[in-house]
Amino acid sequence: MKALVHSEFGSPDVLRLADVERPTPKEREVLIKVRAASVNPMDWHLLRGEPRMIRLMGKPKDRVPGVDVAGQIEKVGASVTELRPGDEVFGTCRGAFAEYACAKEKNVVKKPAHLPFDQAAAIPVAVYTAVQAVRDKGRLEPGQSVLINGAAGGVGTFAVQIARALGGVVTGVCSTRNLELVRSLGANHVIDYTAEDFTRGKQRYDLILHIAGNLEVPELRRALAPDGTLVVVGGGVGRDENNAIEIIDLLGLLIKGNLLSRFARQRTLMLMANGRRSDLLYAIELIEARKLRPVIDRTYPLAQAAEAIRYLEAGHARGKVIVAP
Repeated sequence: MKALVHSEFGSPDVLRLADVERPTPKEREVLIKVRAASVNPMDWHLLRGEPRMIRLMGKPKDRVPGVDVAGQIEKVGASVTELRPGDEVFGTCRGAFAEYACAKEKNVVKKPAHLPFDQAAAIPVAVYTAVQAVRDKGRLEPGQSVLINGAAGGVGTFAVQIARALGGVVTGVCSTRNLELVRSLGANHVIDYTAEDFTRGKQRYDLILHIAGNLEVPELRRALAPDGTLVVVGGGVGRDENNAIEIIDLLGLLIKGNLLSRFARQRTLMLMANGRRSDLLYAIELIEARKLRPVIDRTYPLAQAAEAIRYLEAGHARGKVIVAP
C-alpha cells in the first residue's frame, strides 16, 4: 500500500511517499481502508521531534504520521465485538496518512450515513480538545461568558459551537478574514485581534480558552472575571521557526498561572486532551441536533500530505486540513 513515511526527525521535507506492507490488526483492533484523514499540530510535533523530549522515544523508522481517520472497516481482530467489515467509522488510529490503518476498537465509532468522510475525519482530536477544554476543564454553565482566542482554527471552530450548545455567551477572537466564519458558527461577539487587544478592554469573562499561543498568562488573566478560569490548550496552533515550543515553555505557563492563583480566586489550567470515545458520541449528538458542523479549509491528496502539514504549521488554517488518499 501507499503511505507517507519518515525515518528521521525534521521538517515536512523528510516525508516521502512509499510502498509499505499493509498493517495487520491486533486482537482488539480493526483495519480501516482510509477514505480521509486530517492534520493536527501533534503531527508536526512528532515529525520534528518538538518538544525535544519526544526524541527520547528513539529515531523513527518508516513512521507513518496521522491519527484522525475516517473510512471503511476491511478486517477485524479476533476479540472485536461491536464492529464488522464494511462498517463506516471514524476516530483515531496509528498511521492515518496511508491507504490503510489500524485502530483500536474503543477508539472509533460508527459514522452517521449522512456525514461525509472528510467531515468525519475532521472531528476526533479537535473535538476531544474542545469538549474537554470548554465542558470539563472550563466547567462552562448556561449564561456564562466565554472568550475563545484562536476561534477560527481546528479546535477553535468546534469550541465556539460546543460553548454555544452548552448555553455560553461566546466571544471569538480571530483575524479580520475569519470574522464572518466565526459569526456563522454562532459566536455572539467577535474580536479582530489585529485591531483590538481584548486583554486591555473592560469586558471580563468567566472562561477564557487560549488556543492561539500568542499571549502570556498575566495578560490573559487581566480579561478574566475575579473567579474565572483560564484554560491553556497545548502549545498553540502553529510553529514559530524562531521559537520552537519546548516542555519548559509549557511548564512555565502552568507554573506562572499557579503562582498567580495563590493571590486570586482565578484558576489557570493547562489541557493536554485525552482520546475518549464518549466525546465522539457527544459530537455525533450535536451534529444530529444541527448544533455542530466541521469546518474544512483545504484538502490535499496523499501524495501532497507533506504540504498539508506545512500549511498547518504556518498557523493560519481555517478549521481543519484534510488528507484524502
